[in-house]
Amino acid sequence: MSELIAINLVRDPVTGWFTGEIDGTPSFREGKVTRVEQWLAARSLDFSQVESTFYSDSINDLPLLEKTTHPIATNPDERLRKIATERGWRILDLF
Repeated sequence: MSELIAINLVRDPVTGWFTGEIDGTPSFREGKVTRVEQWLAARSLDFSQVESTFYSDSINDLPLLEKTTHPIATNPDERLRKIATERGWRILDLF
């Protein structure tokens, strides 16, 4: 994996220890969409120009699932399973 989008944590400049604070936009719910949009924009792209696949098990990821070309609900929670079924998204039950 050459790149990773994740939550960036703040380090204390003196001790180097993590403070528990988040630096920038957290990659959670709508924040995941923002972070992917920023990543794409840094490459002069947007969602309309790329084919994307996103796997998730949680309703919390609905904003990014809705933006991606190929949303896949993987071992989805009850609410996500209902939405995925209604929208005809692929559902992958691994265990």
